[in-house]
Amino acid sequence: MQIPSFNRNFILGAILLPGALIVSSCDNDDDPPVAPDTITKVVVDNNDFSTLEAAVVKANLGTTLDDNTKAYTVFAPDNAAFTAAGITDVNAIPVADLSNILLYHTLGSKVVAADVPAGPNAKVTTASGDSVFVTKNAAGIFVNGIKVKTGDVSATNGVIHVLENVLIPPSGNIVVTAQANPQFSYLVAAVVRASTGTTNVASVLSSGGPFTVFAPTNDAFIAAGFPTIASINAADPNTLAGILTYHVVAGRVFSSNLTEGAQPTTVNGGKVTVTLAGGAKVKGNANATASNIVRTNIMARNGVVHVIDRVLLP
Repeated sequence: MQIPSFNRNFILGAILLPGALIVSSCDNDDDPPVAPDTITKVVVDNNDFSTLEAAVVKANLGTTLDDNTKAYTVFAPDNAAFTAAGITDVNAIPVADLSNILLYHTLGSKVVAADVPAGPNAKVTTASGDSVFVTKNAAGIFVNGIKVKTGDVSATNGVIHVLENVLIPPSGNIVVTAQANPQFSYLVAAVVRASTGTTNVASVLSSGGPFTVFAPTNDAFIAAGFPTIASINAADPNTLAGILTYHVVAGRVFSSNLTEGAQPTTVNGGKVTVTLAGGAKVKGNANATASNIVRTNIMARNGVVHVIDRVLLP
């Protein structure tokens, strides 16, 4: 049953502000009503933030973002952003993880769009303690490569910038990030095998970096002639190392940093070619066909990962 707007806001106010009861009266009916526009209330009152609202309630952050004695900046994913991130039910996420995600979207001060550093990829510490990387250029404002689609939504205790996707905090370095993703099991096996040769690829990808990795999926390895993990384990480790380091570029290159025709130099020493027409792609020197970049901006503590559907050949 749909809760009428007035009752819905009253109920959520009770949830978000436990123990707080404000009674107001006025002698003059012409006095304007008192309507606080805190970040919490802006989220509650906007139907496009219903998923974010549910997340804030579950993570018990409503009171924090309702505090008018402090100022915040919230990079707020709307409902479409949660859908794009594959998050359909915030209640399925443990409270601690959900709180960490939301705090990763929050700064402990008010930063309007005009004050966002140009970067590129200026490091900004969030309320979770982790950092995001912001860029402001002619194309807009980007956070970890994700575009701000609406900036400067005002609140009495700060400002909201609406994001096109959800910011997911890093869970570890590039190797740990790959190990946590089932579609990278062939890549992980290749890194382990390559590290038995003259180049310890696992050590490189676990180091400080930062690096950008174009990470082939399991299907990409199968299409490249590695039908099983056993076939990867049977391959020459130095050959694998040469291929894998050809997928690694020094620095954080988010999707927002990719430009048409760019040819970044890889850790291997060779160059790959980036094209954007018809969707972002990256091509190796020996590839007949470019690889599609099918997912972007997966954060790691020492860099960023983009998922590709072909193995790049030097």
